[in-house]
Amino acid sequence: MSSSAVQFAAHDNHEDGGGIERLGSVLPIDPRAPNLSLPRETFLRAAVSLKDQVVRATWLEGGAGDPTAYTGLLGTAFLCLRSYGATGDRSDLLLSAEIVYACASAARASTRHVTFLCGKGGVFAVGAVVANLIGDRQRRDLFLNLFLEVAQERALPVGPEEGGFGMSYDLLYGRAGFLWAALFLNKNLGQEMVSNDLLMPIVDAVLAGGRAGASDIATCPLMYRWHGTRYLGAANGLAGILQVLLHFPLCEEYVEDVKGTLRYMMGKRFLNSGNYPSSEGNPRDKLVQWSHGATGVAMTLCKASQMFPHDREFRDAAIEAGEVVWKNGLVKKVGLADGISGNAYAFLSLYRLTGERIYEERARAFAIFLYHNANKPVGTGHVQVADYAFSLYQGLAGAACLWFDLVDPENSRLPGYEL
Repeated sequence: MSSSAVQFAAHDNHEDGGGIERLGSVLPIDPRAPNLSLPRETFLRAAVSLKDQVVRATWLEGGAGDPTAYTGLLGTAFLCLRSYGATGDRSDLLLSAEIVYACASAARASTRHVTFLCGKGGVFAVGAVVANLIGDRQRRDLFLNLFLEVAQERALPVGPEEGGFGMSYDLLYGRAGFLWAALFLNKNLGQEMVSNDLLMPIVDAVLAGGRAGASDIATCPLMYRWHGTRYLGAANGLAGILQVLLHFPLCEEYVEDVKGTLRYMMGKRFLNSGNYPSSEGNPRDKLVQWSHGATGVAMTLCKASQMFPHDREFRDAAIEAGEVVWKNGLVKKVGLADGISGNAYAFLSLYRLTGERIYEERARAFAIFLYHNANKPVGTGHVQVADYAFSLYQGLAGAACLWFDLVDPENSRLPGYEL
């Protein structure tokens, strides 16, 4: 997103990923404070209003283009689906269907990736879920069959021993991202809609690739490279891949691989800040966001704590990563990938894990800042507003999802990452 898309004039001299200012000095944590007392209905109205703005900018005025969820039109379809879930307004569901059908036509012709966020796997998965909710079984089955065609991609289940390094393993562009799309389908349409017989060979390939990638690291069972770099974060690195693996039934040996890799990742924290480097050996302690740094790692550690409740270290590390996000304060952008919205979801993950209201209040604090500020630059008519200003992961559609989730924080989920 260009700096003209979403800026906060008093603070835009900071580099990306840096704190605008310490939030604790701006918005007290005390839930009785007036600036944290917005009722949930206010978030709901704001989310619906922002959803309408996103639809107008990306669909009614924007038309066809990038059909994927991360920065494209599928993000708008997902937001409409999220709005339907919060309001029950069937017009949102029908609008989601209309948009996703357009995405499907474009994706079949132009999209080579197979993942949920950046590929046609997400288009067909969301399409099947929307069609099922409408009651259109014929179109649901069409999307399911298209998804299963994607699953036949030859590189997906090929391990390194068979030369299987041609497809990456990461969440945005690789095998983990396809597996997440399948998990999304199974959650919403019923387990085994995409069978484990189909998925587990892909899981095995991811694990085998991780073992091969970690062959030169004595203390790390699994490691992956994306464009030659060993990333640790959620978008292209360890945190995102582990987040997906934690949803599958693994044998005891593979469970120990996952646990050992989590511990290795935890051991990479910067001593002074507790933040996580963006990649192996990177000394820059700068980025605190979902893509890179403590935010995405915190969510993955929350999932690990849920899966391994007797391993207290994962819970403790998740809480520590959440503290890093809080102490870092407000970042400059608004989106899920590298902005305030995504960072707020770390607190919602911790709230669901611990049940402690302080984390809901921290998420509300970030969301209230967005409520008062996020819309000001957009709508000024500035001709240089970035193409992604209304997208799911780089723009305001992500903020709308956050506001919807604050209506029911117990069931909040970061789109494309949590299930």
